[in-house]
Amino acid sequence: MASFHMITTLLFLLTIMLGASNAQLSATFYAKTCPNVSTIVSNVLQQAQGNDIWIFPKIVRLHFHDCFVHGCDASLLLNGTDGEKTATPNLSTEGYEVIDDIKTALEKACPRVVSCADVLALAAQISVSLGGGPKWQVPLGRRDSLTAHREGTGSIPTGHESLANIATLFKSVGLDSTDLVALSGVHTFGRARCAAFMDRLYNFNNITGKTDPTLNATYANTLKQRCPKGGDTKSLIDLDEQSSLTFDNKYFSNLQNRRGLLQTDQELFSTNGAETVAIVNRFASSQNQFFSSFAKAMIKMGNLNPLTGTNGEIRLDCKKVN
Repeated sequence: MASFHMITTLLFLLTIMLGASNAQLSATFYAKTCPNVSTIVSNVLQQAQGNDIWIFPKIVRLHFHDCFVHGCDASLLLNGTDGEKTATPNLSTEGYEVIDDIKTALEKACPRVVSCADVLALAAQISVSLGGGPKWQVPLGRRDSLTAHREGTGSIPTGHESLANIATLFKSVGLDSTDLVALSGVHTFGRARCAAFMDRLYNFNNITGKTDPTLNATYANTLKQRCPKGGDTKSLIDLDEQSSLTFDNKYFSNLQNRRGLLQTDQELFSTNGAETVAIVNRFASSQNQFFSSFAKAMIKMGNLNPLTGTNGEIRLDCKKVN
């Protein structure tokens, strides 16, 4: 029987799915009002990377975490102790100051025009492409929420859930298994804290001393050295041990070799009978197919319940409502 948490989460996500079908977004939304929007966003991101080589995956993660809570409405960016930023799933998110820098540059060039929700969507796409990944036309025209949705942060997928739970969350918002595997592929770049996977090393399935049997033994030993029991759980480990600063398809060959860092990653390949196994194999053998599917999935995710028309507002400062 589904838990109360899962039921309430599904209700949130079903609301998002129903709203998504009514969204009216367009890749040319700012063609006349802010024609250089993409260039401005790109310039700020490239400058930011000079100070933080990990900024691209951080920015993409912000877009994911925003969209999975009541849709892509920049509610994540709002400050306040009752906001989403301080909820447990978002305590490790970073990159907010770069979003603020982008917004400042856009307000200078195109005052009161580009929403913070669109900044997140554009910045995510440009971060992926600058990191070596695919390019796609981002549908634009989102507006910003007037409130945060802290109660909805339970709908953000974690690294500890079963494939069945994650698949249910995704399907509830109209994202299928191909979308799930493709979007999981964002872990081809970036890092995760030891806390996100230490249970796989020392306490798998709540059995003291047990290591996840789907984890390659050599890789597990390496991770235990990097994340010792009783050590600093905030230490950062590359999600893709081969090329964690580059957006490519090596994440999927890692899964084939049982070297996926997070439980939710490895289960895509190691769950017997799962339809995701064939998709992992397909993406591992063809980077082009992964890139194409990732771009399509990002567009679908970016269309989750956006505020459009006269709903919401265009925030002048992404951290607070006008």
